[in-house]
Formats: sequence, structure tokens, C-alpha cells
Amino acid sequence: MTQIVPLSAEARDRAGKGTARQTRRDGRIPAVIYGGKQAPIMISLEKFTFTRVLNQAGFFTHLFDVTVDGATHRVLPRDVQFHPVTDRPIHVDFQRLAPGQRIRVRVPVTFLNEGTSPGLKAGGVLNVVRREVEVLADPDAVPDRFEIDLAAVEIGDTLRWSSIKDHAGTQPVITDRDFVVATIAPPTTEAADGAASNLPPPPPEATRQKAADAGGKGGGKGGKK
Repeated sequence: MTQIVPLSAEARDRAGKGTARQTRRDGRIPAVIYGGKQAPIMISLEKFTFTRVLNQAGFFTHLFDVTVDGATHRVLPRDVQFHPVTDRPIHVDFQRLAPGQRIRVRVPVTFLNEGTSPGLKAGGVLNVVRREVEVLADPDAVPDRFEIDLAAVEIGDTLRWSSIKDHAGTQPVITDRDFVVATIAPPTTEAADGAASNLPPPPPEATRQKAADAGGKGGGKGGKK
């Protein structure tokens, strides 16, 4: 379930590109906390500490207790901007969570027992339509992932929202249908062509007979001319 990560931050006096550049030169990452019907707070994060947290699995489904000037804010990461060349984080947006407020979050989907799935063992292909599912969840109960078991699926099966093992009390944003998450597709054309190429060649007698038939047809047409 939800992992709550403590994170220390320093307040920033001003916003703006010049201030943000100076913050990065000081080895910190500019960030903002917004929402919860309160004024935004401009903060900065220690670069190496935040990068280590960012690289952990499920970063966007974790909650953070960000402490600034002795006050702790329960937040959810909403966006991380990266440098176009170095790919290092250069700005972070956190959404402040209000008590009792459900949040909209994307939860990754994982698939279990791919190695024992009869459909996949028969040559089927797992076609993932949604690698994440957007849901409404309680802030203290955001699942790290949704799981779908492939142990009994066959070629042609469709895996939907209802196929997820445990919804963990969440509600999908799409409510008008049992939407598709993945399918087990038939073998690809390339695989079929590969199987055909493995067929043995025709016997020499059949090859000679085809050549003779072709020559006879050509001669008949020449006589009519």
C-alpha cells in the first residue's frame, strides 16, 4: 500500500528563473507545494537525496511528508521537469493533500505468471493496452501497483479492469465500461512465416513435373501464334 517518505526542504524567498538557476548552482532543486486551498510554498530540495528517492520504483504513487521550517506537509508528487541534455531533475511540483480528499493518481499494472500462461506458451503475445490505470484513491491507501494473473489465460482472452486482483478501494476514472487493460493476441505474422519456412522442400519429382507442365503450356501457346 501507500509508502510515506519523509523529505526535508528549505523555503525559497522568491520565484523566477534567476532564483531557480541560483538554487541549482547551490546544489539544490527548486520545487513548489500547492493545493489544499492554501497558498503555494516555494521550496528547494537537496539534489542527491531527492534524486535517490526519484529513482525508486513507484515514485508518483508514494506520499511525502515534506518538512519546511518545522512544518510538515503531506504531499503527492505531480510533475518532475528534467534538463533536456543531462536528464537531471530541475524542478518538482508537489500537490498538498487535504484531509478526506480523494486524489486522482495513475497506478502501474504488473502481470503475474507470464511464464506459465497457456496462451503465451502457445505462442500468443501479451498486448498491453494500458500500462497504468488512472483511479481515484484515498491518500493513505494508494496502491503501489495493480496485478493481473496470467496463469489461466488463453489466446484471444481480454483482460479488463475487472481482471485486476485487488482494486484496493480505488475507483477508476473511466466509469462507463469495464475497460480493456490487455489482450492475449494470436502469434504474429512473422512467427507464422517462420513456421512455413521450416517446412521441408518438395521432392525432386514434383519439381520436375511442374517444370514440364510449364514447358508444355508455353509450347501450345507458341503453336497458336
